[in-house]
Amino acid sequence: MSSAENLRLAQQFLEKMGSGASADEIAALCTSDLDFNIPGDTGVLPWVGHKKGREAMFDFVSGIRASVESVSFSIQDVLASDGRAVILGHLQSRIKATGKLIDTAFAFVLTFSPEGKIASFLMFEDSFAVSAAARH
Repeated sequence: MSSAENLRLAQQFLEKMGSGASADEIAALCTSDLDFNIPGDTGVLPWVGHKKGREAMFDFVSGIRASVESVSFSIQDVLASDGRAVILGHLQSRIKATGKLIDTAFAFVLTFSPEGKIASFLMFEDSFAVSAAARH
């Protein structure tokens, strides 16, 4: 796909995430065999880890909304090539169960299917801070 199309699809993903669209609507942006990966401590938060299928995006969105209070979320840049789009930003979130704050830069790396669906989702963040904040 073209860099312009990948940029448009990445922005569509961000708009859905920011608008309060349902987890189903956001998961519908993904292929049924989505390659989903948020490297980190898989024993702490259920959406962390390497998973397959659109359900992983549904679980991520549902889990974040149920377990995390957003304090701030800013996008610094959205970059796209013919192969992927990368979203760079910074977030502060509070884990509801512990009250602890996560303050981290992040990157979403998205690749798309020929049909314009998210085929892979990779998120980089300070996984140590996320794990520490989620532990009681």
